[in-house]
Amino acid sequence: MKKTTTHWSLPFRYTMGIIIFVSVVALLIYASEAATMFIIAGFIAYLISPAVSFLMERTKLSRTVAVNIVYFTALIVLVGIPATLTPIFFDEIQLVAKDLLELSEELSKFLSRPIQMGGVVFHLEQVGESLGHFQENMLTPLPEEALELLEATSINVLWILIILVSVHLFMSEWPRIRVWLIQLAPEPYQDEMAELYSRVRNVWVAYLRGQIVLMVVVGVVFTIAWAVIGIPGALVLGVIAGLFTLVPDVGPTLAAAIAIGVALLEGSTWIRLSDDPTINNLIVAGITLVLYFVLINLKNFFVRPIIMGRSLHMNEALIFVAILTATILWGILGALLIVPVLASAAVVMEYLRRRVLGIPPFPDSGEEQFKAPPAKLRKRSLKLPVKERRKNNT
Repeated sequence: MKKTTTHWSLPFRYTMGIIIFVSVVALLIYASEAATMFIIAGFIAYLISPAVSFLMERTKLSRTVAVNIVYFTALIVLVGIPATLTPIFFDEIQLVAKDLLELSEELSKFLSRPIQMGGVVFHLEQVGESLGHFQENMLTPLPEEALELLEATSINVLWILIILVSVHLFMSEWPRIRVWLIQLAPEPYQDEMAELYSRVRNVWVAYLRGQIVLMVVVGVVFTIAWAVIGIPGALVLGVIAGLFTLVPDVGPTLAAAIAIGVALLEGSTWIRLSDDPTINNLIVAGITLVLYFVLINLKNFFVRPIIMGRSLHMNEALIFVAILTATILWGILGALLIVPVLASAAVVMEYLRRRVLGIPPFPDSGEEQFKAPPAKLRKRSLKLPVKERRKNNT
């Protein structure tokens, strides 16, 4: 007996598509914390995946072996470097922490009384009280809160475990995940989806790798600058400046504020322009502020364009507003990812615009290049041989 194949009607297919889409969105909203952890894991996996590609190209190792070598090496380095450097720079770390605590106390006292500027009086007592309560809660947790603290710590440990396992999963299975995502599109458009993926990937490569290089450059330069001025804890403050550079615009400002606060409290180890220690510290803090503005403008107008290249054509004001908005809504992770996400969205929107207008999908390629190949050839290209997979593993 001949089997008959029935196809879903067009209205039913649209209905099922809408149901699936709504279900996925609802799941992401309900499990937003878990989705955030998977995003962090994917971000970490992407940062260290080039080492896997390099190892596979230079050796005859399989992807599984290369992933295990890179993953566990990165894990050892991540744990080993802080454990090794903390005893060496313990005094500087302790000094910076002490200064930040004193700065918080002074700021709380300053805000606890009305501030008069000209004929206007500002009442910021509530801000000062909030800062004081925050400091007390952070430094002297109550005994009855010990159980809640233990519960929160246990949950955080579980999230860290999930991130670590997910990083290994993404690194190991990304070639299959990538092919699966491309195959979600209808067959005639799979080649366009592969090209679109390549262009979005190029955006992330330009931004993320550039940010890492920029972080190292800023950390080294600011460490040297603070050491030249003679600010105590220059190395720790430089490392903070480098790490905070991962959050563009907002991060360096916070790092500079910390350095200026240390300068106000400690002054310089060699600059003595006044016999009054308070005035001398104010002068050192002013020098720190001026030097920060000089260095940050050199970074923004010369260093960053060279390192980041011309791949991200985005207005600086738009970037600044987007980062502040993302920081308010989603915290540090949002501030870190918002710029490449916006740049990727621009690539996708340009593709959709060109498709809607009926012109070639990509501006630098003709229509002929993106005509779908025969079905057999297309299926064969998605099932890559081992050598080709190793060359195109990212």
